[in-house]
Amino acid sequence: MTLFRITIRLLSGTLLTALNVFRSQMIGSLKTTPPPTSVHLRTFLVNRQMRPWHLGEMRRPLRLSALSFALIMLAGCSEPRIDTSSMPAAVVSVEKVRDSLPPYKRDEFDQALTIMAMSSFDGIDILNPRPMNAAEIAESANAYMHGLTGDEAIEKANELLRNRRARERSQALGILYRLEEKQANAEHDRKQRAQVTLDSADFYMSTSPYGALEPIIELDVTNGSDQRISELSLRGIVSSPGLETPWVDETFYYVIPGGLAPGESAQWRLAPNRFGPWGNREIPDDAQFDVTIEGLHDAEGKPLWDATPLSERQRERLAELREEYGDMAASSSKLSGP
Repeated sequence: MTLFRITIRLLSGTLLTALNVFRSQMIGSLKTTPPPTSVHLRTFLVNRQMRPWHLGEMRRPLRLSALSFALIMLAGCSEPRIDTSSMPAAVVSVEKVRDSLPPYKRDEFDQALTIMAMSSFDGIDILNPRPMNAAEIAESANAYMHGLTGDEAIEKANELLRNRRARERSQALGILYRLEEKQANAEHDRKQRAQVTLDSADFYMSTSPYGALEPIIELDVTNGSDQRISELSLRGIVSSPGLETPWVDETFYYVIPGGLAPGESAQWRLAPNRFGPWGNREIPDDAQFDVTIEGLHDAEGKPLWDATPLSERQRERLAELREEYGDMAASSSKLSGP
């Protein structure tokens, strides 16, 4: 039997007992008082401005008082609630609500209040809340906890955690999808650029007609793509074994006269600035020359296949997200697929 039903039964028995006592007293007083004469009764009724049936209405105040008493008793039996209207009220009400809970729920209640108190601050991880005492909780009390019982506070905190986890999961999946898309685009463009090949590359010093040494770069290129190439961006590195710093590490570009059509090959002889790093006379004849294609432009001069690869930090982040949400992302892809 619930506490509410027990309280109602006790109140009903108390009220019936009070009514019986009152009725007995009224009957006893009527028996001991001599009946008034008709003149006396008429005078009494006129003076009191009462009719005989008004005697029954004397029970109404008693009934109202009993009802008020019952409501007061029921209110006293209701669960205490958190009051955040002021800091003192919050401190007192939090302690009352905590004491009303079974001991095994009090730690959960403390953590629930901490979660609700911290949820109003940005940049705080409510999934890993730090312990807070009653004064700290009261000071940061907010609308989340006002008017809640102990069990309601625990459920509210669980709801906040579920919502926060759902938001973080949604954000993480969004980052995962974007990184995977960026990686896929970069890989696609890398393969497309790889269709334009450097068949040979050579760097050496040559004597000009005027007797001065000048650097020369010779390139053999084949366009295996389906686009006409108008310009190449290249990176050249000249190094020697055992030398930590290369002699040259420069990016340069070459505008192709007339462009390079799909399937076409060409040989170019370039003359970089002899007053820059390329013209360093200390570069030995056996130095190693490596050159890579960094970018391509189409016939209209627009960049081709220029998606940038992931940075090291992005690759690490992608690995972390795949480990945590990989199965979920794969399931979402299957559901959204054709």
